[in-house]
Amino acid sequence: MLMKLYHGTNTDFLEIDLSQSNRFKDFGRGFYLTDITRQAEEMARRRVLQNGGMPIVQVYEFDDKCLIENSINVLRFDRPSAEWAEFVFKNRSRRKPVFKHNYDIVIGPIADEGVAYLLDRYAEGSFTLEQLADELKYKQLNNQYYFGTERAISLLKRLK
Repeated sequence: MLMKLYHGTNTDFLEIDLSQSNRFKDFGRGFYLTDITRQAEEMARRRVLQNGGMPIVQVYEFDDKCLIENSINVLRFDRPSAEWAEFVFKNRSRRKPVFKHNYDIVIGPIADEGVAYLLDRYAEGSFTLEQLADELKYKQLNNQYYFGTERAISLLKRLK
C-alpha cells in the first residue's frame, strides 16, 4: 500500500544525504519522516527557529509492503516500552563506542523533551529500565519513520 510520509525542514534539498543527519537522534543517524502533516510542519518551524531558513514540508511516497515482505531489515515499536526506551537511550548516548544498529527502517514513537528527561534519569541510575517503561506508559507520542540506509532511502519517492 502506498503511503505518504512528510519531512519538516528549513532547507529544501533534492538528494537525501545520510551523512548530514545528527548521529544522536532517537533511532540513530538517518532520515526521519512522519505520517502526520502537522507534525512535519511543527518540525519545520522548530528548525527555522534554531537555524533560520524557511519552513518546508517535503512529501514522499512509500510502498509499505516491504515492511511485511522481509525484503529489508525493519524494527517497529507500536508504543513506548522498555525495549523502545533502551533503544532510544543507546542511540542518544554519546558514550564510546557509539551504538550502531543494522536496521534499514525503524518505526516508533518520538522521544519528546519529557522522555529525554526520563532517559537522563535512567542514565544516572535513578530509574530501573522497568520503572522507566512504567513512566513512559502514559506518554501520548507521535510516530516517526527512520530511514537509515541507502537501501531504505531508495524506497522513498519525492512528490513535493
